[in-house]
This record gives sequence, structure tokens and C-alpha cells, in this order.
Amino acid sequence: MTYERFEDLPVWQKAAELYELTEDLLENESFHATRGFRDQLDRAALSVSNNIAEGFERGTTNELLAFLYIARGSAGEVRSMLTLKLRRASKAGWAADLKSQISNLKSVAESCSRQLRGWADALQNSDIKGQRHLTDKSRREDERKKRATAFEKELLRRLPAWHPKRKEAEERGLV
Repeated sequence: MTYERFEDLPVWQKAAELYELTEDLLENESFHATRGFRDQLDRAALSVSNNIAEGFERGTTNELLAFLYIARGSAGEVRSMLTLKLRRASKAGWAADLKSQISNLKSVAESCSRQLRGWADALQNSDIKGQRHLTDKSRREDERKKRATAFEKELLRRLPAWHPKRKEAEERGLV
């Protein structure tokens, strides 16, 4: 699937959720932390969605990858800070609802990390260099490949259900 806008990316939407949940935690009167801790947590959570957006808007795959890794690092930073707070929670006698809120926030940060890792892995193993490198020739070649793939799928789909090539294509999820 091709996305036209970063706002449509599932990982950006999850990162936006991460920031919203972080804001909810920071607004919770039961959550006690120094101003520096609060500011750093706020910045780290916001950094995830912002770096996804900035990387998406760049013109090359290498630039996108760099920003995805920064975003992933920020998600890790959020998890680290929340883990440290949870370690202190038992000593501070926090209520169970605050512990639950922090655990949920950690889960969302971890989901962001996993999605970013998957996207980065896929980009590293692709031949795509990015929009800035697209030329009329590369666009035509890409379109030719798409048409050839669609034609091959249609041919495989028209084969009888018992045909070995169709069975193989179905097993591989091509038909």
C-alpha cells in the first residue's frame, strides 16, 4: 500500500496516540515527577511522530531510514523513562490506576518501536531510493513491473484450481 500523507500511516497514528496518552499522564495529578523529567518525557513522546513525519516528507529512502531510527530511539526513550517511574512506583505507593496508565503507555511505545523496525527492515531490503531519485524512466519501469505482476496474477487466477502452478501461487498468497 502506498501512502500519500504521513497522517495516514498506521505507525504515525500510533505515535500520535503515544503523545496523547503521554499528555494524559502528565496531566494526571497523581503522577509526580520533576519538571525536567516531565519535559523530557513530553519531548521524547512528541519526537516519535515528528520524526516519522519529517522522514516521510524527505526525498530519499536513506533520509527516511535515518528519521525512522531517530523515532524508534525516542520511543525507546519513552519506554525507559516509564520503566524507571514504574520501578519507583512501589516505593512511592502509587495507585493501581496510575501503574496501569503507565503500563499501557509503555505498550503503545513498544508497538511504535516494532512498527518502525518492520518498516525500516522493509526499506533496507528494497531497491526503492525515494521520490527524489524517481525519473520518467524509473516510473515507466515501475509501472511496467506492476502491469507484468498484475498480468501474471490474472493468468494464475484463470488456471484450473487443480493446476500445480495455481496451487503454488495460492500457497504463496499470490492469487
